[in-house]
Amino acid sequence: MDKTLLDALFQPKSIAVVGASTKPGKIGYTVTDRLIKDGYPGPIYPINPGASELLGLKVYPSVSACPGPVDAAVVVVPAEAVKDALLDCAQKGVKGIILITSGFAEIGEKELEQEIVRIAHENNMRILGPNIVGILSNTDKMNASFCPFLPFPGRAALLSQSGALVIAIDAATYSRRVGFDKLVSLGNMADVDFTDCVEWLAQDENTSCISLYIEGFRDGRRFMDIARKTGKPIIALKAGVSAHGAAAAASHTGSLAGAVKVYGAAFTQCGVVQASDLDNLFDRVLALSLQPPMRGDNLLIITNGGGIGVLATDAAERCGIPLKFAPPDVQAELKKHMPVFGSAKNPVDITGMAGPDWYLDAVRYALTHPWLDGLAVLYCETAQTEPLEIAKTIRQAVTESGVTDKPVCACFVGGERSLKAMQWLVESGIPAYAAPDTAVNAMAALYEYGQMRAAVAANDIPSADPAARGAALKIIQQARSDGRTALTEIEAKQVFAAYGMPVTATRLAKSEDEAAALAKQTGFPLVLKIVSPDIIHKSDAGGVKVNLKDEAAVRQAYRDILQNAKAYKADADIHGVAVQEMAEWGAEVILGSVNDPSFGPTVMFGLGGIFVEALKDVTFRVAPIGVSQAAGMMSEIRGAPILAGVRGEKPRDRQAMAAVISRYSQMVTDLMDEIAETDANPVLLYEEGKGLKVVDARIILKKK
Repeated sequence: MDKTLLDALFQPKSIAVVGASTKPGKIGYTVTDRLIKDGYPGPIYPINPGASELLGLKVYPSVSACPGPVDAAVVVVPAEAVKDALLDCAQKGVKGIILITSGFAEIGEKELEQEIVRIAHENNMRILGPNIVGILSNTDKMNASFCPFLPFPGRAALLSQSGALVIAIDAATYSRRVGFDKLVSLGNMADVDFTDCVEWLAQDENTSCISLYIEGFRDGRRFMDIARKTGKPIIALKAGVSAHGAAAAASHTGSLAGAVKVYGAAFTQCGVVQASDLDNLFDRVLALSLQPPMRGDNLLIITNGGGIGVLATDAAERCGIPLKFAPPDVQAELKKHMPVFGSAKNPVDITGMAGPDWYLDAVRYALTHPWLDGLAVLYCETAQTEPLEIAKTIRQAVTESGVTDKPVCACFVGGERSLKAMQWLVESGIPAYAAPDTAVNAMAALYEYGQMRAAVAANDIPSADPAARGAALKIIQQARSDGRTALTEIEAKQVFAAYGMPVTATRLAKSEDEAAALAKQTGFPLVLKIVSPDIIHKSDAGGVKVNLKDEAAVRQAYRDILQNAKAYKADADIHGVAVQEMAEWGAEVILGSVNDPSFGPTVMFGLGGIFVEALKDVTFRVAPIGVSQAAGMMSEIRGAPILAGVRGEKPRDRQAMAAVISRYSQMVTDLMDEIAETDANPVLLYEEGKGLKVVDARIILKKK
């Protein structure tokens, strides 16, 4: 990132409006009007060769004719005039182009869009857009957009691919009282994208929290790299989460991968907190822009109402931070600040009799206790208490505790008095919400952020394996020389074995006699499978026979498999039949990978066998991942208790599985230019200390 060029976009010292109009209602008029009315302090240069004055400003025929330097240009001329406008800006030395104009890639004019980016880069300029609303910055008093006003002041930033959403959020910041310093419309992202903006905002002293409305990334891996390094919370609302690429998928993994799963995995890996909807985005922005992360899972709830305490308790469990009883010493101290019929367990119910003093002492003490990681303070409006006084007491308790590294959120349930109290709290730096579940969800955001940042810091991503890659490429190149885009099972297992994954011994028989001979060498019982690059799902074709216990069974199975395969696909290229050791039974799991359009190689793990597509109990990570991330995948699936050991079953060798997942992720990363999809299904996972076996393997190559 060239920070100087982005400085010109986000903090320009002077602005030209190219296409400034003298007609109210036109975008060129509105942009100029907004810059003036919202107090932009630098020179504003309206550009229009057919006018001389606009809103009290002198109008210039071109940017190059402006008397002083121009850092940024807001361009609103028609699409066909944009190239000439950029060349004029280049002559003047403009660095930042805020291209509001539409009519580019969004309507199929990709070549025109590519041309304007080329012109910009050749002349040391960066383009935000095209097809955007503009940029708004409270710190710089800059409304370089056609939004009606600057947002409610705060320390958050929003980056949005939707321009209409920027306008709506601008207004909603006032009704929600959630403060933003910057709103940025990204549009087509022909040049400047999410990652560029996040990298710049990470260094912006006026931004404490970055929020994103995302429809899609151009380079998801680069975003992940930058997000990992960003020391500020990032919150993402991902839109368009329907499955992508599944229709043409040739593997189980391809059919199960979807935008929501892959994006969710990527966000988890790089420490980005997700929002479920627009309301949730506002709620989480409020918390993460005002409070520190929650480092552990000891959440304490203090309330004056048992009902909202129960609702908060339910919400905590849903949000992944179930409440624990407070330690005995905490309970003993808190009992001093409530009547005898109160409860100090957690939630701490100081009862409807609670006044400011009880809130002050309970909150102040709880925050200073080393057990506590986060505090939610709930209040039901009562006749004998003034909500604003309770709010001020909560703020006083936080201040007097001297604690700055533990988050506090509040919830006030009531009428206008409670609403004013919440607004006062927010302005004083404490997030406040009108419902207990919303407040707890905000605490969950702080907890998620704390946990993800710790995981990012501890990541143990493996390095490339040149020797394994070289061995794998020889196998792949041979398949390509044969005109194939799918490896046989035997070839796929050879690639897996090159990366240290334990596979079942499998050899190719090209005749019935050869199958019988290999069977004797392998030992009974065993398995026979069709080997054909044209038959990917062998079971569907009747191409698998298991538990063959003697030579006669092998010969019959060989004949049946060939007959079934020819009936399934008459023109299939049949290499022969695989003779494979029959592995001891174990828990069936699946490993898989796809090359995601945004993030590249992506690894899947879940329960395997024939149930994988029925249950869809799988989880994803963007490759490569270390053993710790792989272990996390195993704990995420609903079937995790099966692997941990239930109903008398012994735990499975999850340590061995995590190591194989990590090696698998390195394989698909090393071979990302060659591999489209892979499956290892089933993988038989044995008891602790006994490892695992890859029973079936599939590799689909990219078409070149």
